[in-house]
Amino acid sequence: MLTLALMLLDVQARLKDVLRSTIRSQWNMEPPDIVLNQTPKIEYGELATPIAFELARTLKRPPRAIAEELIMRVGKIDGVERMEPAGAGYINFFLDRATVVRGSRLRGYPGDDGKIIVEHTNINPNKAAHIGHLRNATIGDTFVRVLNAAGRNVEIQNYIDNTGVQVADVIVGLIHVEKKTLDDLRRMIANRTTKFDYYCWDVYARVASFYETKDPKYNWRAQTLKQIEEGNNDTARMAEVVAMTIAQCHVRTMARINVHYDLLPRESDILHLKFWEHAFRQLREKEAIFFEREGKNAGCWVMRLDSEGQEDDKIIVRSNGTVTYVGKDIAYQLWKVGLLEKDFNYEVFDAGADVWVTTSGEGRKDHPAFGRGSTVYNVIDVRQSYLQNVVRQGLLALGYEEQARRSIHFSYEVVALTPACAEHLGVEISPEDRKRPHIEVSGRKGQGVKADDLLDTLELEARKEVVERNRELKPTETETIAHQIAVGALRYFLLKFTRTAIIAFDFKEALNFDGETGPYIQYAAVRANNIFLKLRETDATFDAARIQKMLNDPRLATFLNESNDIWELVYLALRLDEIAHQVVVTLEPAALAKYAFTLGQRFNLFYHRYRIISEENADRKLFYILVVDLVRESLLKALDLMGIEVPRRM
Repeated sequence: MLTLALMLLDVQARLKDVLRSTIRSQWNMEPPDIVLNQTPKIEYGELATPIAFELARTLKRPPRAIAEELIMRVGKIDGVERMEPAGAGYINFFLDRATVVRGSRLRGYPGDDGKIIVEHTNINPNKAAHIGHLRNATIGDTFVRVLNAAGRNVEIQNYIDNTGVQVADVIVGLIHVEKKTLDDLRRMIANRTTKFDYYCWDVYARVASFYETKDPKYNWRAQTLKQIEEGNNDTARMAEVVAMTIAQCHVRTMARINVHYDLLPRESDILHLKFWEHAFRQLREKEAIFFEREGKNAGCWVMRLDSEGQEDDKIIVRSNGTVTYVGKDIAYQLWKVGLLEKDFNYEVFDAGADVWVTTSGEGRKDHPAFGRGSTVYNVIDVRQSYLQNVVRQGLLALGYEEQARRSIHFSYEVVALTPACAEHLGVEISPEDRKRPHIEVSGRKGQGVKADDLLDTLELEARKEVVERNRELKPTETETIAHQIAVGALRYFLLKFTRTAIIAFDFKEALNFDGETGPYIQYAAVRANNIFLKLRETDATFDAARIQKMLNDPRLATFLNESNDIWELVYLALRLDEIAHQVVVTLEPAALAKYAFTLGQRFNLFYHRYRIISEENADRKLFYILVVDLVRESLLKALDLMGIEVPRRM
């Protein structure tokens, strides 16, 4: 596993260690938490700490005096040129610029042996994927890429809820509204011209009115759910065909935005392989759930929760014997953290993409080892926070405190559309809606934007821009570049907002080649690549060994120290690993998106301010090329971490 700019993280860790040991020896006390911040201006150094203010509370001395004493006692630190007191008691650290750059070249480092399971996407297999699912998949996939880059052992799961209410509703619609048989569905699926996930999208919307007029008590839903859970009947077989066909559609859709999976665990297998029975027994034995004999939940097994000081009961098993979503999810979570003493059987779902799926059948013996994660991240939108808390409470009630702590809900807000975007995609909106900042969509009402439709429209708009800028390109290359730009625009747009923000998607904003967009950063990376293409065109003898030569040149320090704006660009490029680490700690991919945009922006300023290819001084020219190479390396890596490819041209 390769990583970039590990040197900066090393320096920061070394700084903290030295400060801690100095505080212990100087004042015979356990040091408080040491925080390192970026300075507001590079002229003040690269890092600063307010530790003297923390110490002043205990030592009863002025922070400035403590800062000065610390600096005197600390002495020389590798990678740090000097330390200075600042303001009322800050300590500013000025890095040894040349040493930091020389330590920034790609090098490997060992990852943690503990497996991390990231579960994301998790689309109900009852209809086509929509724009909200794209945010889930983009956040989850980016997080996986960051973990992989850090050397972690990551398993990517996409849970298939093929026995839930949404699938049951589609089956009710197919049987009672559409009057379809299992053979009808198989013929429809075999017809490659039929978009089966789109067809089921419409069926799912129509079944709502069926319930209103024909089945207001949802008796057909309850009966269908029970038949699906029991299995080995025509209704269950129809649900199996529908769910797995649509799951294939979902996997293909997500592959369009560079999202892939290791395993698709199926909810039906949790039931048929008796996972739920094992979990149910544990929950009963530990008295984590109770059987209600009276009241509104009579006949149900419930988990008692305390919600804001008031007792609240969550139904785990309904009175008709069917298991709620959260009950099956508790069993699934127990398996993920290796506490169930049961395992799935497995078969290949997509050999080309190396994706596996669970099965209740015999399965294959040569499958990878799945599950048993030391930490589990469930990427699910904020509306599921309550249910995710119930799952966590289930683990706590069973006594698994450490596993509950390592079961993390990676939440995010939903995606809406700007009124202009909604109309562009054919969503009917009222005059009142046109005045609103965003339009919320509902799959149950048939109001929404299918993910593939959105991607098709983005590619069409990107293709127009590519043709306008590069009329000499062949159609196949135009298509490839348009696809890369469309995916870059979409993924960046979905990542640049903090995960607690509701996104109002807008075509014009996302596809803009200027401003804070994916295409802008792609363009900066293409520009950096083109510098090396032009360099080889103008100097056939140029090779990468010259860059290494500049790294070892004594004049490197002189060049880095004479221009703060160039050093600020280089220093930002070297901070990629620090930002990636921040993403893991804070669960905020927006930090990576912001970093990539800022780096691209500052590189473009550098490109316009300095002559690079035409620089007459050979040594200075080589230094500029080194700067471009450092920035290019970080830009390409940052884009890759966000699942964004760099086109050959733009």
